[in-house]
Amino acid sequence: MNATPYLTPQQIIDRFSARFGNGLTEAKVTERGEGTRKVKAYNLWFRIDREQLRPAIEELIAIRFPHLAVIAGNDLGTDIELLYIFSVFYGQKFGEYMVTIAIRLPKSDLTVPTITDLIPGALFSEREKQEFFGITVTGIPDGRRLFLPEDFPKGVYPWRKDETGIPPEMIKNLWEVDRPKDRPVPPIPEKAPAPEGKKEGGESP
Repeated sequence: MNATPYLTPQQIIDRFSARFGNGLTEAKVTERGEGTRKVKAYNLWFRIDREQLRPAIEELIAIRFPHLAVIAGNDLGTDIELLYIFSVFYGQKFGEYMVTIAIRLPKSDLTVPTITDLIPGALFSEREKQEFFGITVTGIPDGRRLFLPEDFPKGVYPWRKDETGIPPEMIKNLWEVDRPKDRPVPPIPEKAPAPEGKKEGGESP
């Protein structure tokens, strides 16, 4: 499929809206400026149903093959949110677009399809999300651990904020590791006083 030579941010939003309908639950565009750049740059944000993830990325590829920056994630309580962040039109005279495609996975069904057949470089981020969030990436061509050691406890996911996250007994102060017993505890800086006229937490009186 031939890539579209150029679309404005709003045209991309209109194109996604027309294709995905109710499966697209949020779409917006913001302009960003960096220093004295004369070329405008834009952030496009899409929130879609999980079932529309691969079709949405295929639609983005049809516009212009993107660079996958990262798959970010966040524990929202009942859901895990994944953010697929892409760069599109990098180096073009009309400006770069950063496109984020967001999905939410309920913790009762933490599965998401791989996109490595569409964008092979996604493999490392997919493996990371399996390790740190406990997500199952269906169809992943290599599901081995990448960052955590093989003896890391099963069922513990460092980026989770619930009972499956890092338990207190696994948390260590790095300054204590292999520290000589005769060495004193390092001084802990005192908390800086709040600015005059401000309460703790930055609130005005």
